[in-house]
Amino acid sequence: MGEGTLLIRADANLAMGTGHVMRCLALAQSWQDAGGSAVFAMADPCTWARERLLKELVETLRISAAPGTEEDARQTAVLAREHAAAWIVVDGYQFGVDYQRTLKLGGFKILFLDDYGHAGRYCADLVLNQNVSADESAYEHREPYTRLLLGPRYCLLRREFNAWRRWRREIAPSGHRVLVTMGGSDPENVTEPVMTALNLMGDDKLEAAVVVGGGNARSELLGRAATGVGKKMALRRDVSNMAELMVWADVAVSGAGTTCWEICRLGLPALLIDLAENQTPLARELDRRGCAIHLGGPHDISSGKLGEQVERLLRSRDDRQAMSLRCQELVDGDGARRVVSALHSGGLRIRRAQESDGRLLWEWANESQIRAASFSSEPISWATHVAWFAEKLRQEKCHVFIAEDDKGTPIGQIRFDTRTDGDSEIDISIAKAWRGRGFAVPLIKQAARLILNGGPHARLHAFVKPENVASVKAFEKGGFKRGGIEQVQGNAAIHLIYEEN
Repeated sequence: MGEGTLLIRADANLAMGTGHVMRCLALAQSWQDAGGSAVFAMADPCTWARERLLKELVETLRISAAPGTEEDARQTAVLAREHAAAWIVVDGYQFGVDYQRTLKLGGFKILFLDDYGHAGRYCADLVLNQNVSADESAYEHREPYTRLLLGPRYCLLRREFNAWRRWRREIAPSGHRVLVTMGGSDPENVTEPVMTALNLMGDDKLEAAVVVGGGNARSELLGRAATGVGKKMALRRDVSNMAELMVWADVAVSGAGTTCWEICRLGLPALLIDLAENQTPLARELDRRGCAIHLGGPHDISSGKLGEQVERLLRSRDDRQAMSLRCQELVDGDGARRVVSALHSGGLRIRRAQESDGRLLWEWANESQIRAASFSSEPISWATHVAWFAEKLRQEKCHVFIAEDDKGTPIGQIRFDTRTDGDSEIDISIAKAWRGRGFAVPLIKQAARLILNGGPHARLHAFVKPENVASVKAFEKGGFKRGGIEQVQGNAAIHLIYEEN
């Protein structure tokens, strides 16, 4: 089913590296997998970034203004309107609260990616901080409607890691394979001294895969250096199979950027070097949790010291085993899907109905439009409703939910009844004051994912009177397909069916 366009405002260059674009690419892929399309808006996009995004069927749009300025925000808004963007994703330290405000005043929904509260104030609809130390206290100055997605459960991993979701690492008694990766650009050329350190090690069985990104200006020189050393060392340029390389390796020597989450997902023991000041907190926290070893910055280590650390870790099965288990406990690989689910919800939350919701549901059920749309249009007495609702709450095969907006205001109800064939039937209604505001479709989508992810139900069924055109359209936009006309309690009904892909 179509999900609209995701417009992503992020940059990549030699100075800032590729981390912002690559994690946003993971989000774009997950959005595509849900049926949508994605475009990137970039200031002076470099060739390798355009080519990588093109491979993922993602168009690159040009921002001519200085990054983070009001003019940048205006140009981004124009592009979002031209592409009918469902959301604008903003990722980068150059974007602050004024940038968010300009886009919000344009009527757009904003997802703001953040790492340490750099904007100070927040007026985006969603703020995502995937870091292990993410805390709500960094976002005290936010609008009441701003929702937070905090912690590694929201880590954005690219599609290539999905294939390894159920894979578990087997730890060899002694390791010999090392993966080296210092990000997409490596402006300080940390890769070369790491290669030197590996070449000085005494392990004749040592193999190394050295990954350099498309933004690395020294890739040709590093390639010649790799072929000229005594060890078995291969240079890999701008790879799209990082997951396979991490599975192959016994140990990684890595920059402490977004690659850390990929390392954690695949349980790869790692030695981390913080290539920028903002990477230090993450590297230290992963070290503290026993997920990795933090070596410090590029100037804190020598080739000899680095070689010793690598060799010690390769020889210690116990250390690698412990690190691997802690890593995989931290990152489960479903982060991008969770973020997309939050985008689809449109600010809605769904909770299970409680006994105290009985009167509210009774009032909604007796509203004139709801009665007219029902297959039994007679008013419902309070006594009848109380008995019915109590029975529904007791039934294991019935699930009643209340939908709330981002302020906790109830706006509608969803009920699922399990059929004898194992499928479920859905009943949904929006409170009168909230109709016509675009809540029905995201509520149907979120409810469908909720019930299908929560049990073995293969399909969902809805029955709607033909004259209720708005409801039929909402179900169709929510992914349901028409299955013909049937009779329900003596009334003609359009049968709509939802099946998981």
